[in-house]
Amino acid sequence: MAAEESKSGTSETATKAASESAFPNDSPAQAGASMGDHCVTDRETPSGEAPTGEISKIADVDVYISKPSDYPHAPSKLLLFLSSGTGIHSVNNQIQADRFASEGFLVVMPDQFGGDSAPNTRPSDLEENPTVIEQVKLRAAETVKSFVVDMWLARQTPEKVLPILQRFIAGAREEFADAVANGDGIYAVGYCFGAKYVLLLGAELPDTEAHGQTSNEGEEGVVKKGPAIKVGAIAHGTMIQERDFEKLKAPVSIVYVEGDPLFPDDVKEAGKKHLEQNQVQHELRTYPGVPHGFAVVGEYQDTMIKESQATAFEQMAGWLTSH
Repeated sequence: MAAEESKSGTSETATKAASESAFPNDSPAQAGASMGDHCVTDRETPSGEAPTGEISKIADVDVYISKPSDYPHAPSKLLLFLSSGTGIHSVNNQIQADRFASEGFLVVMPDQFGGDSAPNTRPSDLEENPTVIEQVKLRAAETVKSFVVDMWLARQTPEKVLPILQRFIAGAREEFADAVANGDGIYAVGYCFGAKYVLLLGAELPDTEAHGQTSNEGEEGVVKKGPAIKVGAIAHGTMIQERDFEKLKAPVSIVYVEGDPLFPDDVKEAGKKHLEQNQVQHELRTYPGVPHGFAVVGEYQDTMIKESQATAFEQMAGWLTSH
């Protein structure tokens, strides 16, 4: 396994060092915005694969729904799928959701952006040896892209996203009450942007904060809201801060990219410390030599990345099914 593993109660085991080579079509973190190319642009879809679910609406929120082939004749568990910035219309995100459905989960991927998914602003591919003029054009396009993504990201705040998710979850509990009851709660996975919100939904927070509003826990009569999910699994999160781990109560599995500037090592270590101190069941595996976003469906030529992608899915699906 090309991953370094850490579970609650065990120590991390060293594995081979991360490759320093560049990855095709992978970009570093945007200056000022905790998002990279993989968060806002899909890789090529693997040949021969296509989504099998459908777009619907729950609680006035657009949602991609993927069901196990034997549902509702056989019981299932409800899985909340929170995507990267590419959103619910991304074919790769839909196929990723379908893969969890093939594991027996009834998967719902809501439009957490309220119709405002990330702008796909990747410039057209240039020739292998671009001219000086083409290089100037490329740098200008990258600057514009960074600005556009930053502006989009500034609109995607907990104050906006959490109320959408809370409303959707309430509706999904009614729509799929059988799956919620069968799983004794809601399961959740989050990739990139969605990872932060899995942590927030798995936390015990003041009711106002759980709905994206500021709160003062020192005030009298503050009502705390328990975790909205039973268990979570996240991969290569973005915009995650140490405080996102402080009140986490739901068991969590973490897929971590070694050296990922979008999920800094100091934040990961601080988060791990909170999980250990608060005795929250967790596992953390570090994947060397892979780009941010590798765990989402996408075509890669590098065999090691493909193997790591499969391992990450096994990690997340295995964690969910064991709970």
